[in-house]
Amino acid sequence: MNNKLAVLIGVAIIVSGVVFFANSMQDTPETKAPTSLPAGFIVPDLIAEQIVGQQSFEQFCQACHGDYGLGTNSGPPFIHRIYEPNHHGDGAFFNAAINGVRAHHWKFGNMPPVDDIVETDIGPIVAYIRALQKANGVF
Repeated sequence: MNNKLAVLIGVAIIVSGVVFFANSMQDTPETKAPTSLPAGFIVPDLIAEQIVGQQSFEQFCQACHGDYGLGTNSGPPFIHRIYEPNHHGDGAFFNAAINGVRAHHWKFGNMPPVDDIVETDIGPIVAYIRALQKANGVF
């Protein structure tokens, strides 16, 4: 079996598993089924820091930036080449969360500082976003 076919089969298995898992979850405060994901979107296995980052992302960022950083009508997606590390380094996330940022790539308006977030929350959030980006070919 060639490598491309093996990768396609692997992606199909992962997507099928995500769909099955999402459909089998109950919506409780502890387990919220993800929204439907784009075809081929990969939710990676996370290490401890990234899991903490996911939890903080859900608390502080998800309302505007969407499930898994896929964006909403209120904020842009982080799973996008604009946010890859060579264009928006990790420091850009710290600055935006603490100080807010003037709109410059998107038409969502200026981003205000994030209420109640502290710098120790941001590092794990960035680790989580980078894990999602890497798994989905952003960099």
